[in-house]
Amino acid sequence: MSKQVAVILSGCGVQDGSEIYETTLTLLRLDQLGIGYRCFAPDIAQHHVVDHRRGEVVEGETRNVLTESARLARGEILPLDELAADEFDAVVLPGGFGAAKNLSTFAEAGAEMQVLDELKEVLEDFHEARKPIGLMCISPVMVPRLLGNGIAVTIGHDPGVSGAISAMGGLHRSCGVEDIVVDFEHRVVTTPAYMLATRISEAATGIFKLVDRLDELMDL
Repeated sequence: MSKQVAVILSGCGVQDGSEIYETTLTLLRLDQLGIGYRCFAPDIAQHHVVDHRRGEVVEGETRNVLTESARLARGEILPLDELAADEFDAVVLPGGFGAAKNLSTFAEAGAEMQVLDELKEVLEDFHEARKPIGLMCISPVMVPRLLGNGIAVTIGHDPGVSGAISAMGGLHRSCGVEDIVVDFEHRVVTTPAYMLATRISEAATGIFKLVDRLDELMDL
């Protein structure tokens, strides 16, 4: 039986959901390696809706995170509360500001942020079972709240975000766009992706390395 990875999404679109390229590159690399995957997202309202052409919040419009995430998963998606860690070998969280707006309150609260309870519960299950966890772009900012203090992660080298990680008890490591940071003790792998990427090929290099390392860790 092939390895199975859970992919947790936060909507559809960089400004208010999951980053589309990051998600697609993750799914592509999993498929290239012959690894099965299933997408999940919380069945909640988005923090807000952004017009991606204008970069502006659309007042009075509401969307559902699970429904929007289904666009990325071609409809093959389940509610996050149906994700069971014992059915998967690893879990990945693509980036996009949905991680900072829908999965957590980082966009508003910074280092005082809270994370979605159902996300914390399932990530703790993966962590306690020592199953690898991959996060990219802005998603690693949630690690101190999701998994505890002292875990090394990267979001690249943004001083504001890295400072928030440190303030929450995390360990930030500066990293180039095409590389990864691995905390072997905690089995957490992170990459900057579009926190730094200026081209899809740059994001792809780091994301592919992240998925490759998760593949290796699943064998240990």
